[in-house]
Amino acid sequence: MMELAAMQGNALSHSQPGKPRQNACVERYNRTVRYEMLEDAPEFATQWLWTYNSKRLNVGIGGITPAQKLKLAS
Repeated sequence: MMELAAMQGNALSHSQPGKPRQNACVERYNRTVRYEMLEDAPEFATQWLWTYNSKRLNVGIGGITPAQKLKLAS
């Protein structure tokens, strides 16, 4: 990236370590991810896992769901 910028006559500048105000947009995005998006992740993962095991047919185990395979095994 540095070479490409130099070829086009641009200079890259970096924010100083420990100076989050120099890059406020990224800091705001990171805060949003930490406090809003990750808050919903456990519920989303639980719903996905339930759908994967209960609704999705798996060709590798005979075209049935993993939940049906577990029932047949017991």
